[in-house]
Amino acid sequence: MITTGPWTRAADAAGLLQDGQALPTVFARMSARALEHDALNLGQGFPDDAPPDAVAEAAIAAIRQGRNQYPPGPGDAVLREAIAAHQAQWYGLQWDPASEVLVTTGATEALAATVLALVEPGDEVITLEPFYDQYAAIIALAGGVHRTVPLTSSTDPDTGDLVLDVSAGALREAFSERTRLVLVNTPHNPTGRMLSPEVLAAIVEEAERHDALIATDEVYEHLTFGAPHRPIAALPGAQDRTISISSAGKTFSVTGWKIGWVTASPELVTAITGAKQWLTYSSGAPFQPAVAAGLALPASAFEELAADLRGRRDLLTDGLREIGFRVSLADAGYFTVADAGPLGEPDADALAERLPTEAGVVAIPLSAFYRDGRAGEASAYLRLAFCKSRETIERALEQLDAWAAPRR
Repeated sequence: MITTGPWTRAADAAGLLQDGQALPTVFARMSARALEHDALNLGQGFPDDAPPDAVAEAAIAAIRQGRNQYPPGPGDAVLREAIAAHQAQWYGLQWDPASEVLVTTGATEALAATVLALVEPGDEVITLEPFYDQYAAIIALAGGVHRTVPLTSSTDPDTGDLVLDVSAGALREAFSERTRLVLVNTPHNPTGRMLSPEVLAAIVEEAERHDALIATDEVYEHLTFGAPHRPIAALPGAQDRTISISSAGKTFSVTGWKIGWVTASPELVTAITGAKQWLTYSSGAPFQPAVAAGLALPASAFEELAADLRGRRDLLTDGLREIGFRVSLADAGYFTVADAGPLGEPDADALAERLPTEAGVVAIPLSAFYRDGRAGEASAYLRLAFCKSRETIERALEQLDAWAAPRR
């Protein structure tokens, strides 16, 4: 007899099953549509860029030096030391690389191990909504109760742009005596929003008041286009209760390397290691010293990476405006959000399914980042990636312009 296990029950609770079968993620489905129709893929957030030369050459050197077997479970010492040095240099945060830094298989594993280690059945976990789709699944697997705080939509009266924001008051109201963990994603995926100092302060204050932990997803920390990223752990009183999570994939355009990390107090790192050691134990041996080399690059190298990406953000955002979309100008990250409502397309789910054949372009409906796909006022919104080559973005805009012409 086939019986269901914890994952099946959790996936069902998170809406990830249909007739008992696992549903492919929207990213896998839409990337398959891109291949099927030879469409330009602005859906999945993997860049067209090569990593910085110093990072790539360090990986090649590590392979040739024979660093191809299991690295230590907590991570290669050279990478843990580089992570600690990076946190001190950029944010003034002091971490012991031996006891307060853990290397993981990407930020995804770091998030999973954190939630599985620290959340008990019935504990409440707060996230923003929309949210990176892993959050709902891993909270359900841990038996947690997912509480969300929705971002609101408005129109900038001067530019006509879409403005996405979150209320500090709404965040405060989401806390309760059962809150165990607040999962904070800033810079935010899918919207590119950076949370304001007021919102970050409210999270810390409420976490202290309710004796809750904070886990942060900071994978876009260096890809900011205005104000620099400020981690929650750097706020007064926050470091001891915060698990800071990031990775190399987005910053250095090496999403396939899957090298992430956790910085937290020794007690929290020990608990998270207890879950992580049964997930992958270790991974990416030659990539770990390469990422260490990347983290040691001068600040100017990070600024150049962000400036180049900002140019492509502007190229996509300006083009979408001209076509007739209402757009949100991303503060950071890989993505812009575009409202197709002004083009007579109120259902982004249906539109995303049609665009590969009608326009030769793949995008992701924002509803994919909402529980049960119920996006409400965001039902007409698409997420499009600008971490692609300028040629790809320009071709996509030309094809979208031709598609939209009869609708204007």
